[in-house]
Amino acid sequence: MALTRRTLLLSSAAAGAATAATTWPLAASAAVYRGPLRSDPFTLGLASGDPEDDGFVLWTRLAPTPLADDGLGGMPARDVPVQWEVAADELFRHVVRRGVTIARASAAHSVHVELNGLLPGREYFYRFKAERYVSPTARTRTAPAPWTTPAALAMSFVSCSQYEHGYFTAYRRLAEDEPELVLHLGDYQYEYAPDTYNIPGGNPRDHEGPETVTLANYRQRHAQYKTDPDLQAAHAVAPWAVVFDDHEIENNWADEVPEQPDPNFLARRAAAFQAYYENMPLRRTSIPRGIDMQLYRRLRWGRLATFHMLDTRQFRDDQGCGDGYKDCPAALDPARSITGPEQEQWLIDGFRRSTARWDVLGQQVFFGQRDNNSGPASVVSMDSWDGYAASRERITKGWVDAGVRNPVVLTGDVHAHWADDLKLDWTDPTSRTVGTELVCSSITSTGDGADVVPSAHPWAAWNPHLRFYNNQRGYVRTRITPADLTADFRVLPYVTRPDAPVHTRATFVVEDRVPGLNQTADNPTPGAATTALKQGDLGAETVRQETERP
Repeated sequence: MALTRRTLLLSSAAAGAATAATTWPLAASAAVYRGPLRSDPFTLGLASGDPEDDGFVLWTRLAPTPLADDGLGGMPARDVPVQWEVAADELFRHVVRRGVTIARASAAHSVHVELNGLLPGREYFYRFKAERYVSPTARTRTAPAPWTTPAALAMSFVSCSQYEHGYFTAYRRLAEDEPELVLHLGDYQYEYAPDTYNIPGGNPRDHEGPETVTLANYRQRHAQYKTDPDLQAAHAVAPWAVVFDDHEIENNWADEVPEQPDPNFLARRAAAFQAYYENMPLRRTSIPRGIDMQLYRRLRWGRLATFHMLDTRQFRDDQGCGDGYKDCPAALDPARSITGPEQEQWLIDGFRRSTARWDVLGQQVFFGQRDNNSGPASVVSMDSWDGYAASRERITKGWVDAGVRNPVVLTGDVHAHWADDLKLDWTDPTSRTVGTELVCSSITSTGDGADVVPSAHPWAAWNPHLRFYNNQRGYVRTRITPADLTADFRVLPYVTRPDAPVHTRATFVVEDRVPGLNQTADNPTPGAATTALKQGDLGAETVRQETERP
């Protein structure tokens, strides 16, 4: 009896090994490696990313002892050949490509296989082998041909997975939805030492090792996150496109400026970038060069959608008046930028050349205005686009002037679900809507959270463009078609215990050529009453990660 897709993708490594043991020939170009691998090195799972119409990136990292203090995962200090296979079917009866690559000790035995020459718009399955050990099997896919417009794309996006604050059940539920593409918009891992960033009632899990500062620290921390089976399931179901935010290095860094004075910050940044590349399914164009890393890039899904993946950390000016919510004149300074001038021009040029039905910005911090003051002063977050208002205006005007058909901004960072209409003139609530922002909650960060009445958010009265808010953990599931984009805000009732169910809290639709949100459903938590939100309840989900290091 053939395995079902879900059974296969979410099964143990042993099941994958059982189907592969007698069918996998050693590629002719590989020498048999007689290294000291005495236990399974595929403890961190596998992943794929950055799909193009003829290929994608395949990733794994060998680590038989993943939480070793030196960050090397218990591997010998020598390079190791790793075989890989790509098949058109989940049982590998029709292998379309195979080869051998080298897991280098200098790169923590990470593997990046960058494939091309495959068929567009196809589902593929892949696996690795090192010595006698065979990895689990995972699914990926190529993007559609560039001249085609597919009928639909199932895409989900996520952010902010603090290991200590809960279980990664939301990743498991996302995997069960079987998306075709996943965007991770930052804070994939957190830098804190154990018992430093605590939630009420205490953290259900602890980080291994100290605060991440060295390359060994970051490698160990990434490995700890990658051992989580729910995260592995989400990576195994579809290709990902990833960008970092702040916690992949440290809270609220800005270019070469750390949150707190640190003479070793640039060495820390270089170490964090190297570990990030080693642990993510990124193309070789993103290999770090010291403190620099090319992360912003475009992914095209035929003529249906173009994803502009941004970097709002590496090139930004420092926060204008320090962190937090401020009425700050520097926030309006036209010389300041959150993207840097080169990336800003790259993005605007991309708008001008776009022929996509949907132009989607995959980025990190809140784009629309969130004024937390009901009076004449504009009190906004210095760490978000509000703190770089002229930069936001140039980019918004860029898509308006270019005639972008359907601009949509996707956002993470703030540990809550939001949805808002985007304006060119934020001083006039009646000004026309020129785009849409969808903000995903965290996977775990800040703990369980609580369900609330979305319309009761106290800022909504003077921010009428803010259309939805929910303070539960979860992710956003979208379906993009030529006619519309549907966004389901998926929530979990708790994350401080494992295996929570998931449901859709609200659904919004953005129609083709009609910027702005149309709500089609608002579904309260099953079996529980929602509560109104008071001003004093805003708490950590909107400001803590933007204002101060816990």
